[in-house]
Amino acid sequence: MTPRLGLDTLRRLPIESRPLLRPGTVPAGIVHIGLGAFFRAHQAVYTEEAVAAAGGDWGILGVAPRSADVVAALKEQDHLYSVSEMSAEGARARVIGALAGAQVAAADPERVVARLADPAIRVVTLCVTEKGYKLDPATGQLLDDPALTADLLGDGSPTTVPGLLVRGLLARARADAGPIAVVSCDNFSSNGRRVRGMLAAAYAMAGHDDAWLRANVSCPGTMVDRIVPASTEVTRAAAAALLGVRDEAALAGEPYRQWVIEDDFPGGRPAWEAAGAVLTGDAGPWERLKLRALNGVHSGMAYLGALAGRETIAEAHRMPGLVDAMRRFVAEDIAPSFTPPDGVSVVDYGELSLARFANPAIAHRTKQVAMDGSQKLPQRVLETVAGRRAAGAEPRWAALVVAAWMRYARGIADDGRALHLDDPLADRIHAAVAAAPDSPEGLAGALFGLTEVFPAELAADEVVRTLVVDWLTELDKHGVESTLAGAG
Repeated sequence: MTPRLGLDTLRRLPIESRPLLRPGTVPAGIVHIGLGAFFRAHQAVYTEEAVAAAGGDWGILGVAPRSADVVAALKEQDHLYSVSEMSAEGARARVIGALAGAQVAAADPERVVARLADPAIRVVTLCVTEKGYKLDPATGQLLDDPALTADLLGDGSPTTVPGLLVRGLLARARADAGPIAVVSCDNFSSNGRRVRGMLAAAYAMAGHDDAWLRANVSCPGTMVDRIVPASTEVTRAAAAALLGVRDEAALAGEPYRQWVIEDDFPGGRPAWEAAGAVLTGDAGPWERLKLRALNGVHSGMAYLGALAGRETIAEAHRMPGLVDAMRRFVAEDIAPSFTPPDGVSVVDYGELSLARFANPAIAHRTKQVAMDGSQKLPQRVLETVAGRRAAGAEPRWAALVVAAWMRYARGIADDGRALHLDDPLADRIHAAVAAAPDSPEGLAGALFGLTEVFPAELAADEVVRTLVVDWLTELDKHGVESTLAGAG
């Protein structure tokens, strides 16, 4: 029987796979909320490398909001886990030792509040998806959510992420525990500013003065990037073959990674730049670059690929005509729609993105990328559409992606199979589609009426509507593959 990963099995690991830090040797200076795969394969890796290179008490206390399974697996392994880098050239696995501990917030929320008030903790990072912040994606305002209201106005233990943060920061202020940075590592627009707004609104809703918050809490913006598919038994078996030990928390990801961070940390921070992170005064241009020229293209490939019956992004990449369409999307619509970071070519970045999507070792499912489209589409694609329309241009290729999302939202692939819509607005989308006339115009009209997704000015733009209906007509008549083949 293959032994399980843990401190007692470190000597069994290949030398190149051993952790840079041994758990228990670096005290926690960071609380991270959200113990999902992306955090463990991204920010935790950067942090381990930064501490190994430059030192500091920057171990990470990982907090899972609800999922006990990942915490149990990590505790069984002394908080060690592996990340395998997968490419066409092969795979290599490395064990990560950045975690100083792990716990489930729902099991003991007051313990999380106490750690947030601990002077040793100077950074809080979050990776909880956009939904976790309880913000309306269209307005940026706090949602009318019963659990959030109970957290902010009641005296019970907090159950939401904003509730945990507000209780922790209030306790920190009472303890005079010093300044702290609250850092969103989630992939949504202006994440730092929106988290700052969320905290201010939560304080106001709870009736608390926010003078201490304004003076002692920073909310740096970030841009994060690495493809990390959901782990499966195949992931765990591959890691065991590389390591010689069994890792129940094994992850796999692509070799590429990027982290851009606004350098505003009043209590200090790890030397993340020593691990390759970009420290900047403004993450906005980097965020727009990634959201439009990587995530927008990724979404387009996911919708079109899923409609055509492709299970993974790499399989979709091999569809005739798809890469050419996405290249034109980047060059003709995305690149002219915004100003990139200094010295960066949007077209070259788009080529890098497409090369990453071709990686056959990353089984990133099209349906996984297509999740939560109503929340992703505005920042990934519609901002490009708006930018081109403001310049008087016709964003033809961006309209193809919008049309593909609408077809995907209808729930039927080209071969007639049902497509499951995993989306926070799924009920409203299903109702809109069911009530719409059975035509491209009817489908477009129904979905353009979703004000949470489409701004009124864009929804009323006849050029945009015509472009989308034209693509929907082609997709209805010919399907994805034939439409792309004749799209030049």
